Amino acid sequence: MGQCVTKCKNPSSTLGSKNGDRESSKSHKRSSGHKEDHTSAGGKASGDILVNGTKKAQDAAVEASHPLVAAGDAKQREAGMGAEVSSLQRVEDLFRRYKDEREDAILEEGMERFCNDLCVDPTEFRVLVLAWKFQAATMCKFTRKEFFEGCKAINADSIEGICSRFTSLLNEAKQEDKFKDLYRFTFQFGLDSEEGQRSLHREIAIALWKLVFTQNKPLILDQWLDFLTENPSGIKGISRDTWNMFLNFTQVIGPDLSNYSEDEAWPSLFDTFVEWEMERRRKDEETKCISSSGTDYTSADEQT
Repeated sequence: MGQCVTKCKNPSSTLGSKNGDRESSKSHKRSSGHKEDHTSAGGKASGDILVNGTKKAQDAAVEASHPLVAAGDAKQREAGMGAEVSSLQRVEDLFRRYKDEREDAILEEGMERFCNDLCVDPTEFRVLVLAWKFQAATMCKFTRKEFFEGCKAINADSIEGICSRFTSLLNEAKQEDKFKDLYRFTFQFGLDSEEGQRSLHREIAIALWKLVFTQNKPLILDQWLDFLTENPSGIKGISRDTWNMFLNFTQVIGPDLSNYSEDEAWPSLFDTFVEWEMERRRKDEETKCISSSGTDYTSADEQT
């Protein structure tokens, strides 16, 4: 930004009514005028030296300081760029350590070695959370883009760095909004994208439900999985809608299922499950009653 300097000039006037006064006035005017001109000139010169001198001193100080600031900023930028390049190179080296020889991706064999180096089992919850942070599209595979962006997302560029992030990632997955995102990711993660699948195979869905609920298991989960395992309704696959709605089901419906209503917009599979589960509980109660009655009869006979 520049500075603007405005100078104002005040014109002078001469007053007189007589000749003598005029002459005297003229003489006085010439003398005074000369003196005023000298003073004015001197004042102006002095003012210019003060203003210009000060301005030059300030400009010199500013100009002298700018190269130092610019140099400092440049060094910081260079240091930051250098660190970023170095981190990218470490991620590149890490990716190459596990990538397939023919495909530019980490496939099943490389994934096993990667998990071994991380000291985790490929089927455990931590690997699912890592795949979620890497936004992996397919099981047992990390593309180059997924791996690089995933490492950037968790701010890690080494095996040690990734291992050190597990605790914070598990804590993040406990947050309600984050878990919902992880839960929905898990369905897509379980699909075979190459085959264009739109629903999960029943066995895969059961395994993924067990896995995704590792840290916050719903009370009704075991009964739900028993129902799917016995498969009384001939279920072949689990749709995305059923998968997503089951999370809502666990949050809204109590473990005794007393507040479940078929009139609400639940998937029909949930209606079948509730009927099956209530019937199973009724039979269990009958069995307990018969067992209890048998015990009572035996005790009575022994007393007799």
